[in-house]
Amino acid sequence: MKTIVLWCWLVLTGFSTLAQGGYLKRSGKEIVDGKGKPVLLRGIGLGGWMLQEGYMLKVYREGQQYRIRERIEELVGPARTAEFYDTWLANHTTRADIDALKKLRFNSVRLPMHFNLYTLPADKEPMKGQDTWLEKGFVMTDSLLEWCKANQMYLILDLHAAPGGQGNDLNISDRDGSKPSLWDDAEHQRKTVALWRKLAERYKNEPWIGAYDLINEPNFGFTDPVKDKNGTQEKDNSRLRKLLMEITAAIREVDQNHLIIIEGNGWGNNYSGVFPPWDSNMALSYHKYWNYNTPASIRHMLEAREKYDIPVWLGETGENSNVWFTEAIRLLENHNIGWAWWPLKKIGINNPLEIVAPEGYEKILKYWSDNSAPKPAPDEAWATLKALALATNFNRNKVHIDVIDAMIRQPANPSAKPFKRIFVTPDATTSADLYDLGANGYAYFDKDTANYRVSDAKHTGGNRGGASRNDGVDLAWEPSGVYITQIETGEWQQYTIELGAGKPVKLSITARGGKTGGKVTVLIDGKEVAKAVQIPAGKDWQKIPLAAVLPGKGKRVVKIIAEEGGFEWQWLNWEK
Repeated sequence: MKTIVLWCWLVLTGFSTLAQGGYLKRSGKEIVDGKGKPVLLRGIGLGGWMLQEGYMLKVYREGQQYRIRERIEELVGPARTAEFYDTWLANHTTRADIDALKKLRFNSVRLPMHFNLYTLPADKEPMKGQDTWLEKGFVMTDSLLEWCKANQMYLILDLHAAPGGQGNDLNISDRDGSKPSLWDDAEHQRKTVALWRKLAERYKNEPWIGAYDLINEPNFGFTDPVKDKNGTQEKDNSRLRKLLMEITAAIREVDQNHLIIIEGNGWGNNYSGVFPPWDSNMALSYHKYWNYNTPASIRHMLEAREKYDIPVWLGETGENSNVWFTEAIRLLENHNIGWAWWPLKKIGINNPLEIVAPEGYEKILKYWSDNSAPKPAPDEAWATLKALALATNFNRNKVHIDVIDAMIRQPANPSAKPFKRIFVTPDATTSADLYDLGANGYAYFDKDTANYRVSDAKHTGGNRGGASRNDGVDLAWEPSGVYITQIETGEWQQYTIELGAGKPVKLSITARGGKTGGKVTVLIDGKEVAKAVQIPAGKDWQKIPLAAVLPGKGKRVVKIIAEEGGFEWQWLNWEK
């Protein structure tokens, strides 16, 4: 099935609010459009396009983009490296991505910009104090804006990598920690201001530019860069406030139309010394990751909104399980807070789109992470890297409808619905990961459903196997297929199936009992048909008859319950 068909499949349960047009602006505590109608921003961040962060490529050591580029060049040379990045930028985000987001009823896109696509680094300028402007970034932004305009979606410009780098979390801004940061070099700051003035001058008459998000996630310890290197406890953020005010002034010299968004220190959340706001058309951005989805977790946002009579927007969130996504969106929208998810795509299962790594990429990753690993030959490495760049294209991405359903439908409707049509005939098999879509407790039940490590360092649940789907169910993969692992007593999965014959069908599962074995109970349409069937201990897969007979044609709901955990299972088997 083509990718776009899967996206369209969910459109009828998508968001009902579409952008109406006109410049976004502040009206008290709300963001409104040109007609004064409140707009709740529901968006996606295009992380990984202009700026690669190492974890998105499964590069976990020195994951700054410039270091990744150096490694690629060491493998394949400068010419092929340049071609790799040209191919990456041409494929990662295209009109097809934005069209698909529109069909899902998102109304905004956040563009994480790398300054080096728009201007030279300060230390590369031919003449100090002047700016060389590069067309690449502006042309890419122009194209993205055209795609957004065609879909009536707001484009929010986000300076994700500022000159010199705005924090000590180096990957975020592609910062070289051996060089002066944004905060340590006046020329970096001057160039940052100049870039924003240039952008505002170019887009001042574009109402589908939704806002200017001035500096993404500052994270810098101004007072104590050793003990508080990321600025989460910083009390004196005067340097941050000063630069943000200078950027604002430069923008307002040429553009009185656009909403300005600011972010605090400590990855966007520490506003100590940044308040009070200084512009009449401004909003506050906070970022939220890995904490509980309770009113207490957003109290600082609500208090700031009330105190300063200003809109609040959650400019970045995500990177968790579907359970967390549903909880977060429900919480935010119940408090009238718009949001932008992070990111649309990467290598991994917990985004709407997955970049599927090509064969051979693991060999490159191993070479990069292990000094003793063999170096791939240049032609071999180049074939793999070129395939990776092409794999970023929408038409080659894997769509995760479980993630989409968790974001779009489940916040308002957590009930179960079929993951796909499962048409059962004798001798058919159904993979264990095809359980229904829906919230925990509706389509499945798992005891460790999300990663809340910021609130509790020990609370790091979710899909611990890391395969296939992003729910709480622990799914792993081996050559024989996807299987459910780390099963605890009381956990279950539900499958909506269709019988294709009028004759009875027997059900078994393919399972293995590990060290202790386990027990399975089966319900069909709510009726118990197999009780505490023993799964013997052992490491080999075997068929476990469940003595369940499904007579007649039509839909049935099958629930597989772990009466006693400790086993793993892989297939539902339908037999004569």
